[in-house]
Amino acid sequence: MTATAAPYPDSARPTGLPSAEASPKAPPPGLAVAAPLPDVIPVRKRRGRVWTYMRRNPTIVVGGLLLLIVFLMAVLAPWLGTVDPTALAPAKRTRVPSAQYWFGTDMLGRDVYSRVVYGARVSLLVGFSVAFLASIAGLAVGLVSGMVRWLDGIVMRVVDGMMSIPPILLAVALMALTRGSVQNVIVAITIAEIPRVARLVRGVVLSLREQPYVEAAVTTGTRMPAIIWRHILPNTLAPMTVQATYICASAMITEAILSFIGAGVPPSTPSWGNIMAEGRALWQVKFYIILFPAIFLSMTVLAVNLVGDGLRDALDPRMAKDV
Repeated sequence: MTATAAPYPDSARPTGLPSAEASPKAPPPGLAVAAPLPDVIPVRKRRGRVWTYMRRNPTIVVGGLLLLIVFLMAVLAPWLGTVDPTALAPAKRTRVPSAQYWFGTDMLGRDVYSRVVYGARVSLLVGFSVAFLASIAGLAVGLVSGMVRWLDGIVMRVVDGMMSIPPILLAVALMALTRGSVQNVIVAITIAEIPRVARLVRGVVLSLREQPYVEAAVTTGTRMPAIIWRHILPNTLAPMTVQATYICASAMITEAILSFIGAGVPPSTPSWGNIMAEGRALWQVKFYIILFPAIFLSMTVLAVNLVGDGLRDALDPRMAKDV
């Protein structure tokens, strides 16, 4: 069998026309060519990059260190406190800060330093408990509202009505129906914070529900719980985590306000709001009674907000190129 001659000899080949051996065979006309697959970052590698970014981000580092200090202070309160925070000593009332009483004493002779140290327990307990409970409840409400179309209007009207009331006023109204306790304060603030999480989750669910991979899962008959577990829930964790930090800081401030106006934890419980409430009558001459709990409350809220801002930058998809 004789070999077929090439259509062009090498010397007569037109300029710019590659040789048959050097170029791949062209696809037939009308046949779509698949685009090259983009590089996919493995999950573990992606998490490692996020962790590296978090460690190098000064916002998270500073906020985490401040929060760690307050957390250790709350855990080690029995050892850091100099005296019983509820012990009364009328003969030693309104003492100025000294080597014996680092933060002075209040009008009943109680050590302000010990009360501030123990007050960290109440603020952290309320803040983290409200953030956790509000996130769980808001996630459930948001998922139901976003996935069940006929319930969306009803649920969102209730959420809008609750969001029209400032959280502090709603918490005060709820506390007026119960007695003052840490548990009731947590429940009241949680109910006031649920609408914020529910609206956030609903927005995420509505955007994900129209994605092609979710529609494909519905078309193939995948059950709704499986769709929520595989596609919806993982994509709501990042914004919910950031929102939880802001709720935690807001809950600490709300608890302090409730205690300051007498609608929060009982006066016998050492909390930063109670300490400031007890010192407001003498703030012009004994300002330190209010100063020290206010400093620690501000530092804790700042630390939580710094961590939240850092997490927002680390988990934001638009920051992926910097992670």
